[in-house]
Amino acid sequence: MGALGVIAGGGALPRSIAESARTAGREVFVLGLGGYAEGWIAGFPHETVALGELGKAVKALRAHHCDDVTLAGKVSRPRFAEIRLDAKAVLAAPRVIAAALKGDDALLRAVIDMFEREGLRVIGTAEAAPDLIAKAGTMGRIAPSTQARSDIAAALEIVRAMGTFDVGQAAIVCDGLPLAVEAAEGTDAMIARVASLPEQIRGTRDKPRGVLVKAPKPTQDRRTDLPVVGIETVRNAHAVFLTGLAVEAGGALIVDREAVVAEADRLGLFLQGIAN
Repeated sequence: MGALGVIAGGGALPRSIAESARTAGREVFVLGLGGYAEGWIAGFPHETVALGELGKAVKALRAHHCDDVTLAGKVSRPRFAEIRLDAKAVLAAPRVIAAALKGDDALLRAVIDMFEREGLRVIGTAEAAPDLIAKAGTMGRIAPSTQARSDIAAALEIVRAMGTFDVGQAAIVCDGLPLAVEAAEGTDAMIARVASLPEQIRGTRDKPRGVLVKAPKPTQDRRTDLPVVGIETVRNAHAVFLTGLAVEAGGALIVDREAVVAEADRLGLFLQGIAN
């Protein structure tokens, strides 16, 4: 088996994937995206490319004998007019730009298609680092209450419904009332908005209420952009007095699982995997 190529944007996820694959005994090459990838890539065989350097990226992946490639990490939607395209990227640009006009899911599929046209196999985190995938059941010491389970079901229905419109991957529900849904601002900003709502409809320090649910969009390619929960997600949920978090089992990633579960236990929140 050849090496795993990790195309790394920002955040903790690409590092977790690279470390997990290396621990499992696989050679790993990291292709860092300039302006996004962080200093941890120095601990792996690596190169850095700019957005638009498709030819350089493909050459680097082939030079390091990467059979499989996975894309992970945060990358802001680019302004195509500001990207300097190399010759190979120029040929792919019309397809990518057309896809971007259709939404994030279509854009990601177009990016995957670019690499697959070059003979590289694009895989998801479930294959590259299966230990990061959320499993069904209660992950810590605290289980959701009956009310929380009802809120989980309602929030999951909301996430799946709005996902058909390529909107977001998360929602917060409190005692049956939707408090927030995720759009382009991301999960952390969505959670923070809850603090501005009237106390009578949300949790308080004396009486935590409400749940956060994250699940993939029904139409998305699960090789990219699965919802992620990390330690900051738990802390942010606690800061607005939610009772816990739930994710779709097999359809979400837990970055640094032991630390996340320990933090949820410490703060008194449940962390639940929902069977699909």
